[in-house]
Amino acid sequence: QVQLVESGGGLVQAGGSLRLSCAASGSIFRINSMGWFRQAPGKQRRELVASITSGGSTNYADSVKGRFTISRDNAKNTVYLQMNSLKPEDTAVYYCNLVPALGGYYWGQGTQVTVSS
Repeated sequence: QVQLVESGGGLVQAGGSLRLSCAASGSIFRINSMGWFRQAPGKQRRELVASITSGGSTNYADSVKGRFTISRDNAKNTVYLQMNSLKPEDTAVYYCNLVPALGGYYWGQGTQVTVSS
């Protein structure tokens, strides 16, 4: 079993910054990728924000390119999301995601990010 613990969410004014962290623990053999998804108020689906592979390849949603940066500490099985120049439309619950090399996926419990205008 794998556990993902997220931290770093909160309330910030537009233009501000937040840094999210997600630490993975448990029965982790090899990780394919880790990333962040978000679910905005009133939306039923989670959308990819950013992901990073074990080799360091990154992928970003177009809406966050140039503002958000994902990074990873493989030794600590931790992924970070640095969010700068935040906008009200970034308001959402942010979920950490882990994809093991052997398949399947895991989710964190979610952390609320609220950006006021």
